[in-house]
Amino acid sequence: MSQVLIVEDDKSLAMALRDGFQYEGYAVLVGSDGVEGMRLALENGLDLIILDVMLPRKSGFEVCAHLRQAGCRVPIIFLSVRCEEHDKVLGLKLGADDYVVKPFSFFELMARAEAVLRRTSTVGKKVDDYDFGDLHINFNKHQALKRGAFIELSVREFDILKFLIQKCGQVVTRDQLLNSVWGYDRFPFTRTVDVHIAKLRRKIEDDASRPRHLLTIHGNGYKFVP
Repeated sequence: MSQVLIVEDDKSLAMALRDGFQYEGYAVLVGSDGVEGMRLALENGLDLIILDVMLPRKSGFEVCAHLRQAGCRVPIIFLSVRCEEHDKVLGLKLGADDYVVKPFSFFELMARAEAVLRRTSTVGKKVDDYDFGDLHINFNKHQALKRGAFIELSVREFDILKFLIQKCGQVVTRDQLLNSVWGYDRFPFTRTVDVHIAKLRRKIEDDASRPRHLLTIHGNGYKFVP
């Protein structure tokens, strides 16, 4: 199930969007201002953010810029009454994936959301070779090199690393990892995720006690940072 975050200070519109996305089968989080929206975006494994531009405490433009600077690559669709071309251009330059002007049809927004998710999911799956830090990973050949020397990773460790890289900058819960890498029916214990992450850190991090790439987000899960 895809998870969407709606950040909108108009309570009636926020609730209407929440109900609409839930009816379409999405899990939904709702934030009412920019600061809360940014926190929810960084703490949860999201698939899409619907972000109003004119928000209390921090504007949608500021939130988008901060998330992109923090490495968050979750697709963002702006909502705004501001329909000038320069506003749309600014939103897209800041890293948004689409810009929808109010008032709008929910069916149009849903169509745009589905199009963005199709586009970004196609891009996200293309992780064959990946370089970060002093590591080079070839997922097709199941090869990993650290400073040019081969290191041995298990098939499960390759799968975990690939999934986290595909969700780069996003918080991934233990349940998401279990569902995607193990499958709930085969291994229903969240503790096994922690064990595998610890082993993977010892192999790829310079200091497993102070990881730079596989970060623990306490109370939520893990996040990959390149």
